[in-house]
Amino acid sequence: MYRIALVEDHERVAELIQRALLQVGIETDTFQNTAQASFGLSHADYTVMIVDRGLPDGDGLAWLRDVRAAGNMTPCLMLTARDALHDRIDGLESGADDYLAKPFAMDELIARVRSLMRRPPVLASLAPAVGDLTIDLDNSRLQCKTQSILLAPAELQLMLCLMNAAGRTVRHTNLEHAGWGVAKAVTPNALDVALHRIRKKLSAIGSTARIKNVRGLGYMLTDEPTANE
Repeated sequence: MYRIALVEDHERVAELIQRALLQVGIETDTFQNTAQASFGLSHADYTVMIVDRGLPDGDGLAWLRDVRAAGNMTPCLMLTARDALHDRIDGLESGADDYLAKPFAMDELIARVRSLMRRPPVLASLAPAVGDLTIDLDNSRLQCKTQSILLAPAELQLMLCLMNAAGRTVRHTNLEHAGWGVAKAVTPNALDVALHRIRKKLSAIGSTARIKNVRGLGYMLTDEPTANE
């Protein structure tokens, strides 16, 4: 199931959007201001962002400029009550991929989100690689030479998090946020179970990459076998 970030401070509007997207198989993590959204984006990867321009702690468009400057190219649909041509141009030039004026029809929002989800990621060519291991982002598959294996959505997010931090320890909470989102309750052993499945898949495709348990801290992905798994 896809997961998107919704940055919207109006609780009723956020609830309606979240419910409509869930009905078409799209999960949503909701943030009420830019501070929450920045925290969320630093701990999880999203397929699409929906951002309201008018937020209680700042302009959503200014926040998006900072997000883009930091290198995050997640497709973004900007929501706004401002529908003048210069406002739309401002939004697109500041990093928004699409622009939807309020009030809007929910069917149109869903169609625009789906369109952004089909758009090839800007950084797809920079998909992480560790040793002999790569990820086919389009098909959610781990690849090692001629072998590949399908990853479940949470497994894919966990591997992206570990591969982007290869050789460094990733804390338990960061992995949980990456795999299931900051707004989801995660059972105590969910991370261990998911990592166990990933380890089996790494072995199945013959990769030398290993997930190392750094006791009391988290996990690290390396391209060398380790006895401490």
